[in-house]
Amino acid sequence: MSATPTPFSLAKEAYASLGVDVEAALQILETAPISLHCWQGDDVGGFESAGSDLAGSGLAATGNYPGKARTLDELRADLEKALSLIPGTHRLNLHACYADFGGGKKVERNEYTTAQFQSWIDWGKRQKPGFGIDFNPTYFAHRLAADGFTLSHPDAGVRRFWIEHGIASRRIAADIGRQLGSKTITNHWIPDGYKDLPVDRKGPRQRLEASLDAVFAPEIDAALNADAVECKLFGIGSESYVVGSHEFYLGYAVKNRKLICLDAGHFHPTESLADKISSVLQFVPELLLHVSRGVRWDSDHVVILDDPTRAIMEELVRGGFLGRTHIGLDFFDASINRVAAWVIGSRSTLKALLFALLEPVAKLRECEAAGDLTSRLALMEESKTLPAGAVWDEYCRRKETPAGSCWIGEVKAYERDVLSRRS
Repeated sequence: MSATPTPFSLAKEAYASLGVDVEAALQILETAPISLHCWQGDDVGGFESAGSDLAGSGLAATGNYPGKARTLDELRADLEKALSLIPGTHRLNLHACYADFGGGKKVERNEYTTAQFQSWIDWGKRQKPGFGIDFNPTYFAHRLAADGFTLSHPDAGVRRFWIEHGIASRRIAADIGRQLGSKTITNHWIPDGYKDLPVDRKGPRQRLEASLDAVFAPEIDAALNADAVECKLFGIGSESYVVGSHEFYLGYAVKNRKLICLDAGHFHPTESLADKISSVLQFVPELLLHVSRGVRWDSDHVVILDDPTRAIMEELVRGGFLGRTHIGLDFFDASINRVAAWVIGSRSTLKALLFALLEPVAKLRECEAAGDLTSRLALMEESKTLPAGAVWDEYCRRKETPAGSCWIGEVKAYERDVLSRRS
């Protein structure tokens, strides 16, 4: 008697009929880690000082859901819980403002060394084999950023402070990469800009270029660290003028062979981030994605399996760009369980990528090359209702991670037993 077909075996047959190798898709998915952003766990607070709050300089987390991480240990415990519910081996996206002073004297940001992040590295070593950590200098929420300018500041002394912080961060990142055996991606974003219309748009950009040149001047082993620059359309307090615009950073990245960071919330709502990918990768070596969800503006809502997210992942797969792309998350929602936010965003991103890997791209290309655009559109639509969910559930099972909605119960239990005891 033949074995009863399973949902997964039936899904494999359905995809095979269109020339899609499901097992190959799952193997590729295993090689695409998601970098979880530490700042979702404490509402962009950081631990530079007791009661610190970094929600200034264009950043804001809304909501007051109970259970926010109050210490580094709590934040790491929450991350571990989230990671246990996300299939695969992933990464941490760490900001410099999460330095660990070990109860000792506070160190200024321009004097940071690996010592302030060694506990994070040691924590990373205890995670799954292959776990890596990415890094971000924190160019905001500081007395020398109070007027909204850092690397483009008109005061040379202020610029020097932030240049030194950038250099220190790159060196720390290289040490992270060396100790974990996984290259660190270091992303540089600054809040610099004007709330109202400026007269001089050129001067700040000239100063920013010179500052970036200084930050990147020290040679860092490219096998240990890669630098990205992140653009933005506008921010809170920089509605009229952002020094580090898309055009500025794209030009800088092309000229200096840096990664460009594209954030899903950093463009006009009618712009498609997916449409930018093939253009920028024509001229820059690699791409860093900050997957987020803007609702009417750069509001950093939790990522869901929506059309914009699916379009991003489809472009990565269709263009063969996965090997040159680093995927990180960037949202902070304090209105729901923070651990659940990590899990929802990560699983949604992975689902979008898996569904893109299951698309019958070869047949779609054949139709397009033959000029049969009718069949191309029809096949695109038919493929949307193929049993991708059964493949996702199988991937979760293989990775010993809850499938379907089973993970919600684990988060609720963690909230009852751990988060609810935080006051």
